[in-house]
Amino acid sequence: MAEEEERGPGSVYQMFVLMEDLLDKLKVLDYEQHVLDKHNIKPLSRHYFVSSPHMLSNSGEQFYMFSVIAAWLISLCGRPFDTPQEYDDPNATVSNILSELRALGGQVDFPPSKLKSGSGEHVCYVLDQLVEKALKSKGFTWNRPLYPSVEVEEECVQEDDAELTLSKVEEEVTKLSGSRPAVVLESDVDAAEWNLEVERVLPHLKVTIRTDNKDWRIHLDQMHQHQDGKMEYSLYYIGCLFKLREDISKTLEKVSSREKYLNTQLEHLISEYRQAQAQLNKVKELYQQASGGVTERTRILAEISEELEKVKQEMEEKGSSMSDGAPVVKIRQSLTKLKQEIEQMDVRMGVVEHTLLQAKLREKNNMTRDMHATHLLEPNTQPY
Repeated sequence: MAEEEERGPGSVYQMFVLMEDLLDKLKVLDYEQHVLDKHNIKPLSRHYFVSSPHMLSNSGEQFYMFSVIAAWLISLCGRPFDTPQEYDDPNATVSNILSELRALGGQVDFPPSKLKSGSGEHVCYVLDQLVEKALKSKGFTWNRPLYPSVEVEEECVQEDDAELTLSKVEEEVTKLSGSRPAVVLESDVDAAEWNLEVERVLPHLKVTIRTDNKDWRIHLDQMHQHQDGKMEYSLYYIGCLFKLREDISKTLEKVSSREKYLNTQLEHLISEYRQAQAQLNKVKELYQQASGGVTERTRILAEISEELEKVKQEMEEKGSSMSDGAPVVKIRQSLTKLKQEIEQMDVRMGVVEHTLLQAKLREKNNMTRDMHATHLLEPNTQPY
């Protein structure tokens, strides 16, 4: 294989050409029957092993397909090779395939890791080398292609003139039958001229039967064709389903036997696990009971703490009110104000008493004066 720098710009697309040639060679070896049907694998596409960012890829599936086809080709070359399985070590599989290719005379000048992706130039190269070896061992050789000679017929007659319906043909035949002469006619025309005339008018004697889509015979033929196609496909898919059923049955048997083996090997561990599970359930029950008591006590503690907070708040309010001197100051101020008001009332009462005393004295003086005046007038009024 040439180095990367020695290649031209079209080397990127060389893989596509190589893959198409590889697929044709595999079809020559009838890989559909020997590989696809045997392993129940879908047919390969034209560029299945090509590595390109524009194509979907599945490295696991492609590597498995590559290993299966490579093993089959190696077996065709007369060397026994076991078919790899999906879960085999890919490094060992690649190493075995390259060893067989070297033993068959193939050239390998690239690292084995290039084949682990299941696609790319190196995968196509290895398969192409193996398929060439297989074809050579089978004695197959490529012959030159034979191209058939194609004669072009000159159609100079228009379609309307060339087409004759069956009704017209029947009318002409009826006319000829009705005008049949009583004596056998003998032709005096030369046979060579007759053949030339037949060749000349032969293109004009084209009869076209126009099919009617509403004809029940056509529909019946189509139904038979579809029925035959369905039978072919049903037989094919029934065979595939039977193979799939057999594979599933074998897989289930393997799983069942493996399960029984694991049960027998792990029976003591399972019994220990069950005992541990039972103990765990008991511990969980005890934990739930203890959790219920803790919850109830937590609720009671919350209520007691709430009552204690209320008592503390009341005590703090009373303590703050007792240590505060503002009420005493207010009482003293009130007493002082009350004493002042009492003194003012005493002064006012003294003034009022003094006023009343003066009024009484004045009234008494007036009465005394009136009494004196009365006594003075009484002697003067006595008769002589």
